[in-house]
Formats: sequence, C-alpha cells, structure tokens
Amino acid sequence: MPSSERLPAVFVGHGSPMNAIDRNGYTDAWRALAASMPRPRAILAISAHWYVEGTAATASAHPQTIHDFGGFPRALYEIVYPAPGDAALVRRIEELLAPVPVRADEGWGLDHGVWSVLVHAYPDASIPVVALSVDRRRTNAEHFALGRRLGALRDEGVLIVASGNVVHNLRAMTFDGGSPPYDWAERFDRYVADALLRGDDDALVEYARAGRDAVLAVPTPEHYLPLLYVAGTRGAGEPVAFPTEGLEAGGAISMRSVRVG
Repeated sequence: MPSSERLPAVFVGHGSPMNAIDRNGYTDAWRALAASMPRPRAILAISAHWYVEGTAATASAHPQTIHDFGGFPRALYEIVYPAPGDAALVRRIEELLAPVPVRADEGWGLDHGVWSVLVHAYPDASIPVVALSVDRRRTNAEHFALGRRLGALRDEGVLIVASGNVVHNLRAMTFDGGSPPYDWAERFDRYVADALLRGDDDALVEYARAGRDAVLAVPTPEHYLPLLYVAGTRGAGEPVAFPTEGLEAGGAISMRSVRVG
C-alpha cells in the first residue's frame, strides 16, 4: 500500500533490558523520535537477539513477548507488549526478498531488543509488528543488500526499526562511573558515525577495516548487523541524524541511534 509520505528507517542502540522500565535520556529520545514521525501502519523489527540460521519472519497473529535474559528484577519479566502481527506484511517481505526464502515462523515473537524500545515509542501496542531474523550465515554485504530491498516498505507506511548496539562488548563492561570510556570504543563509535554522515556504505559493510578497534567493539556481529539493514534502505541524498549518542558500561556499550530520512 503506497504511502503519501516516505517513512524514516531507524536503528536503535537498545542497551540494557532495564531501559524498558527506566526513564532516562535514551528512553525520552525514543518517545520523541516516534512523536516526530508519521504514525506507521506497521513496524518491521530487526533485532540482534533473533540471530539464527535462515531468514524468518514472525507469522503469529499475536506474537509472544519474549523475556530473553536472566537475573533482572521481576517487573521486567512482567512486561507484555501485545502488538498484533501482520500476515500481509509477511507476504510482502517474502516478495521483496525473493528469491531468498523467508520462513513464516510462529514460534518466535518479540524479544527485548524489540519491545524494550517499543514500550516507549508506541506504548499502546496497537501497531502491528513483524520481526525479521538476522541470518548468521550471510555476509555483511548480503545483510546490507537485504536492507536495500526492504527499503520499499518505507513508501508503504511501514516503519523499519532495527535494534542492536554499534559497540557491544559484554566482557569489557565496567560499572565504575569515574573511569573514562575505552578509547577503542570512542574511536569505533565515531568511525561508524562518520561513515554514515558521508554516506560511505563500504566503510560500514567492511567495518573490520577499523582494525583492533573493530575487533574490540564488535567481538561478535549480531548487535552490529541490524545497522546495515537501516543503512541499506537509505536513498540518495537522504539525511542521517543521531537521536541518541553515548557510551555506557565503561564504554563497552554504544547507545547511538540512527535515523535515516
């Protein structure tokens, strides 16, 4: 369904699951971001936490709220985000990504990379949400290319929301508020921001060219890859903005968010 206005695409640095129940500068920015855009008819969510073999889309009419973490307060496990699914959007995704097979999955749902953001952005949970998996077998360039194909949804009233973290190194996390962020984290976060601002897709796809900074900032790729989907949707000359920035946990987690369009 064509839309009268092209929607942005958004990558959100979601950080700790606690952001779902906390009120802070990041969550306030997520609310403001949603308020600044036309209300979408549906949301396509691409989360770091559905990192599996194969490309799949949630096909349930009522996707479950997945609490895919441990050791957090009970209040976090009690959150339910009852957004409906959207079978027509699943079919459209299949069309756009063909000949890549897209498995209609009724066993998965909305993980915390999705709902911890949406509870702030769209708290009424009335907008249909379809989640798309990140196929661990594909190359960075292939993920970017899938994003390019999905970009057509932005003209059809669908908001693409990818969720992860530009810098995500749990082993390097510290909670000493007096220590400066890791220099490698600051450099890699800036490397990505600069590449986005100048429209250097190759630098984003081939992020390993950042050397040791990339190895430390992205020890495993699942939190970075969702960014490539959003970058892939970008049209010529479209602006890029950063609704949130900042390094948490001693610099081991980047909270940078990216708005394209």
